[in-house]
Amino acid sequence: MNLQSIFTELDKVDNDFFDRLEHVSRRGLFSSLTKKTIAVAAPAILASALTKTYGQGTQLPQNVVDVLNFALLLEYLEYEFYDIANNSPGLIPNQYKPAFEYIRRHEELHVKLLKSVLGSQAISKPGFDYSAKGAFPDTFRSFQTFTAVSQAFEDTGVRAYKGQAPNLMNAKPILETALRIHATEATHAARVRYLRGQKGWITLANTSGLPAAIYMGDDNVVQKGINLANLLAGQVPIEGITEAFDEPLTRDQVMAIVKPFL
Repeated sequence: MNLQSIFTELDKVDNDFFDRLEHVSRRGLFSSLTKKTIAVAAPAILASALTKTYGQGTQLPQNVVDVLNFALLLEYLEYEFYDIANNSPGLIPNQYKPAFEYIRRHEELHVKLLKSVLGSQAISKPGFDYSAKGAFPDTFRSFQTFTAVSQAFEDTGVRAYKGQAPNLMNAKPILETALRIHATEATHAARVRYLRGQKGWITLANTSGLPAAIYMGDDNVVQKGINLANLLAGQVPIEGITEAFDEPLTRDQVMAIVKPFL
């Protein structure tokens, strides 16, 4: 799928997409373009951005390819998960169907965008085992299990994008797009956590009944070398300090979490 059709599909998901896109660049990149011409110009705009970043060619550095394929693997995992769920009769109660359909469409667009940028270097979609080798045997029969796995994927995805951001410092246009996807994944995570009766953020390293590896390190109270627990002792509880910061996961840590689903 090319970028023109991706932009068109984004407009179907978000009716205000093009209106907000016009204001996304302080340089006014889209300010003089109409909704129709933005869709037509999108491929040229991305090509121009890549050319300015990497020179006359648009060949991505290998480290960027590796990060984007890592992200694509996670997006494949999430998109197929929600696609199966939304087509499983009786699984999702009617009041929650619109939310999970929106999440499904978001993940689909993430997959299409990543594949478009990677081109022939994009990895193929692997097979997935959403029971995690039997740990979740009723993922698509129990709404409780389905939402638990959903939370596991979304919370992991947020931390995974954060962990890979430094590896995209040599690809600013792609880093900016990755951060936009990261923000959307965080919205998904908060929505699913609320649906499960939890706070929208993580307290300490509370596992919520999920594998502990997902929340490893989220009880950290040291930021930029400053021990906030000591600095704010008697003013802010440790729980509040950990809720105010979300910690990254390394690629190896994420793959250890994801491996049972592959």
